[in-house]
Order: sequence, then structure tokens, then C-alpha cells
Amino acid sequence: MVLDLELQNVHVLVTGASGGIGLETVKLFLEQGARVTAHYNSNSSSLRVLESQYSSNQLFSAQAELTHESSVERIFASAEAHFGLPVQILIVNHGIWIPQDMSIWEMELEQWNRTIDINLTASFLVSKHFMRRLANDQVKDDVKENANIVFVGSTAGRFGEKGHSDYAASKSALMYGLTLTLKNEIVKIAPRGRVNCVAPGWVRTPLAEEALRDTNVVYRALATTPLKKVATTFDTSTQIVILASAKVSGHVSGQIVNVAGGMEGRLLNRPEDI
Repeated sequence: MVLDLELQNVHVLVTGASGGIGLETVKLFLEQGARVTAHYNSNSSSLRVLESQYSSNQLFSAQAELTHESSVERIFASAEAHFGLPVQILIVNHGIWIPQDMSIWEMELEQWNRTIDINLTASFLVSKHFMRRLANDQVKDDVKENANIVFVGSTAGRFGEKGHSDYAASKSALMYGLTLTLKNEIVKIAPRGRVNCVAPGWVRTPLAEEALRDTNVVYRALATTPLKKVATTFDTSTQIVILASAKVSGHVSGQIVNVAGGMEGRLLNRPEDI
């Protein structure tokens, strides 16, 4: 049996679409026949291959600095103008993770503010303007039937991450603050609207490849993971697309789906530390 997710011609906006999880998510939505607005900040080179494979009737790449509200307003306006219908599904995937370990007493306010601005404030802005446009009286009910948001969180938001308090705090706010609040707000403007979150652990993306060459990093990542493997972008993106489908996930809202191989927590101490 081939499962139809009924995403044909549904308008999806994916933020951070040029990166590993974002790019894979765009591919999967396109394969399902969705109309995709693929957001990027500074580098769109990875989207060029997809642009050569899909027409502008199905894929629209758009640049925006999501920490600037005027830029967020513009991307929603241009996406709606391009496809002739509002964004119906929002995938909030953008974000940064500073690779250097930095205890909170060592962290500069500049780093904290930058991470919070990009990971959390920008997520607030895209959620705000997604829902504001849905609230327009001119948006038809059949357009609202597919309305939902999927945030991309992290196991750092659930378990914390030593040396990355800025990242962990921003992801926890998405997972538990925004997801659980917005699920109760979206139904005021879209009665079948939903909000969910996917929380991956380590994912084998181009940005993570260097770190994953370190066997100590891999050991710490998998020591509490029963499946003993690092996720692929496909592992994470399939869950995003399934949650976004009103056909198969229409009664799922306010959920955090952990895509981390059964991870149970962090390995905090080495044998010599005990």
C-alpha cells in the first residue's frame, strides 16, 4: 500500500532550507507534491540542484534575515504572491549551534544574545506572521484545514547540553514553551490547526561530519542510545513531513517526537571521574 499524505499543492515554508535537515525536508515535501517556499539566509547553493529539477510552480527559494521582523513579513508576502495562496504549513528548522564548549561563566553576552535571537526570537517572528496571515478573514476555510507548525527542537532541549547552555535554553523554549502554548492558540484562527515538534539528537549533516570523526564524541553521543547509531537527515525529515500531514497526523498536536534512537540522557562522568 502506498500511503498518500495528501500534501499535493499544499503551501509549505521551510526555514533553514539550505542545511542538512532543511534540505532533506524540502526534498520530501516536493516528492509529495507540495508547493515549497525554501528559506535561506546567506547561501542558497544547495538549493540550486532542486531548482533545476522542479519548476517555479512547485519550488520558490527566498532569502530572509529572520531576526528582522520586516524581513519575515517580506518572505511571507513574497511566498504568498508567488504561489497565490498563504503559507499553510510552517517548518521552523533554522538555528545555530556554536561548536566551542563554553561554560555559562565563560560565555559572553554577545554569544547568548545571538543564539537566542536566531533560535528563539526568529522562531517567534515566523510563527507570529504565519498565524497573523492565517487570521485574515479572506483566508478560506479549506486553506486553514492543513494549517500547522512543526518546530525542530533537540535532545539538548530535553536533557541540557554541557557547554552549550545558550543552545539548550533556546531549544527547550521551542519544545515546551512555544509548542505547548501555540497548540492552544492556533485553533482560535484555524479550528483544525496543530503545533508539534521534532527533537533529534546527533544527526549526520555536513556541519556535524567533522565532530563525528572524533570517536570520543561519537561514544558520548551513543553511550545512552539503545540503537547505537547517529541519525540521518532522512530519519528526522520523514518525521517532520508525517507530522505536517493532516491526513495521517490530524489528531496529533502538542507533541514532541524524539528522533534520537531511544536516547536516555547524557553521559556525564568518565570512570576516572568516579
